[in-house]
Amino acid sequence: MLTALTDAQMKERIAGDLARQRARTTALTSAVDASDLVAQHSPLMSPLVWDLAHIGNQEEIWLLRDVGGREPILDPAVDQLYDAFAHPRRSRPTLPLLDVTESRRYVTDVRDRVFDVLDDVVLEGRPLLENGYAFGMIVQHEAQHDETMLATHQLRRGDAVLGAPPPPPTSGNASLRADVLIPAGDFTMGTSTEPWALDNERPAHVVPVAAFHIDTVPVSNRDYQDFIRDGGYDDPRWWTEAGWGHRQLEALVAPMFWRLAGVEWIRTRFGRDELVPPDEPVMHVCWYEADAYARWAGKRLPTEVEWEKAARFDPVSGRSRRFPWGDGDPTRERANLGQRHLQPATVGGYPSGESAYGVRQLVGDVWEWTSSDFRGYPGFRAWPYREYSEVFFGGEYKTLRGGSFATDVAACRGTFRNWDYPIRRQIFAGFRCARDAQADEGGSGEGGSGAGGPR
Repeated sequence: MLTALTDAQMKERIAGDLARQRARTTALTSAVDASDLVAQHSPLMSPLVWDLAHIGNQEEIWLLRDVGGREPILDPAVDQLYDAFAHPRRSRPTLPLLDVTESRRYVTDVRDRVFDVLDDVVLEGRPLLENGYAFGMIVQHEAQHDETMLATHQLRRGDAVLGAPPPPPTSGNASLRADVLIPAGDFTMGTSTEPWALDNERPAHVVPVAAFHIDTVPVSNRDYQDFIRDGGYDDPRWWTEAGWGHRQLEALVAPMFWRLAGVEWIRTRFGRDELVPPDEPVMHVCWYEADAYARWAGKRLPTEVEWEKAARFDPVSGRSRRFPWGDGDPTRERANLGQRHLQPATVGGYPSGESAYGVRQLVGDVWEWTSSDFRGYPGFRAWPYREYSEVFFGGEYKTLRGGSFATDVAACRGTFRNWDYPIRRQIFAGFRCARDAQADEGGSGEGGSGAGGPR
């Protein structure tokens, strides 16, 4: 269970989280020269300099002006330049943005003043201050933009500028089952207690879930190449009508950043070409590709409810945990997060991070597409602003869960929800499959002794 922090402890945590995010932001924007920062490397992404100043602008609006009651640092017209809803990404290079020097000076000035506010503020008295929520929201906002900027680096052409050691090797996978049975039963989804949970994660609510099987590990590059070799991209049987239309329109033949060199698949990873590693989770596939693979394999994508139950439910205690392994925060031994590595670990990695049912890599490595549209939970309340989640609800977006190697620990937990268009491939997304359980193996409650029994 969560342990309440004192005001001083919470401020220390906030200061550390803010500093960690800023160190990463600085590294991502210092790795390239000014011309790269102002360039648009893909119409799907903003120039890196826009992301940088936008991070500072959101921090100023919420922490300096709202929480701290301070006057604007720059002309308030700057707010409109960095309003993500006012300008689509493809048009942002045409705006009169702050230049690189001005942007760096601005975010530094904002952060210096934010630490003054943090020293003085009392973390109580209004909902935005309870448990340091406003600061946690901004920590997560910068973390999400850091992941977005890393995706921009992946799209960038030119010499490699980022480096990191590979994930630790995976061993002892021979005994892993292909999938596990999650018995039928009620499950408490979402949260009403996680201090920094965003509005779309709330409130906690009980959901009945039929028995199902879910893959023990994400689908690997080796598995996905079987789909390619079997003509999966050329057979409309495996695709939805919309998916087949998109596959034809975009001439999809393999995951993004892959190309065939003779008989070998090569991928480009942050400016370096390499053989596609067969045992890593497949990555940079859109929802339509993931759905087609699952159909070809005789399976389906898990629903969001199924994914979260497999990740959080503990059949021994009968409650939902914060993370697959329990309530403790992520560690290096439990999950591949925080850009410590610039790639996923091989499938079956991080055994100490597996769920109560023995499902691995549900947090970190790759975001996982689910079959579910992005919608609000029963009793959803937009807070503190509609534009964070509510405006995206509906059938246009698909939900992803679990985080990736590029996701910071502050923006990843068992309840955290991500969403994107089903055509998106530049994000660090893969998937795992699920299938319905047979009537005679589903069980009538939790804790059965079948293949999905707790470990």
